[in-house]
Amino acid sequence: MNSTSYPGAWQSFLAVWREDPCNRPELTFSSRSVAFAPMASAVLHKLRASVRDVPDFPKKGIVFKDITPLLSDPTLFRDSIDLFLERCRGKEIDKIVGIDARGFLFGSAVAYELGVGFVPIRKRGKLPYKTETAKYSLEYGQAEMEMHIDALIADERVILVDDLLATGGTSAAAAALIHKVGGRLLEAQFLIELEFLNGRRQLDPTPVISFLKY
Repeated sequence: MNSTSYPGAWQSFLAVWREDPCNRPELTFSSRSVAFAPMASAVLHKLRASVRDVPDFPKKGIVFKDITPLLSDPTLFRDSIDLFLERCRGKEIDKIVGIDARGFLFGSAVAYELGVGFVPIRKRGKLPYKTETAKYSLEYGQAEMEMHIDALIADERVILVDDLLATGGTSAAAAALIHKVGGRLLEAQFLIELEFLNGRRQLDPTPVISFLKY
């Protein structure tokens, strides 16, 4: 029953419910759990189909997962955000942290919908204020990521969001930054995970969630 659509009926229901405990109207619920699994599966199938493989990018031998077709489709983009939202709902969250740069696309939208703050983690030299720094390994050496020192208050509960989990280097650096500034990392969430690279191991013991697995 919707109180906006049926104000009179709703008020009558509440009156009986409150005044006569022995003769309360029976509450009935309709469950959509049976339908939800196929719906979720269909959404994931559409999202997976929209991810484009680009061979030999950014270098020879790498197959790049291009999510721009997904981002340009309003329905698919919303569906992808909804995956993160459904995972976050019911949790006590203070901030969403997104990794430069595609993590900003998903993380900021999720933070907006949840009504919480958003914190960017950027490559070194891109943030204007005082920062904490964490290094991560690349095939050709090391790189660094930064977060503002005042981005989190001590013990704030944080969800880390990014588009893709590969080797886990950047995500592990992001997790280290969250801990450095005093945050509590509840979970790391990714739209895509390349499971054969076993990047989630880098994030232990943080729970890792991904929606499209390759």
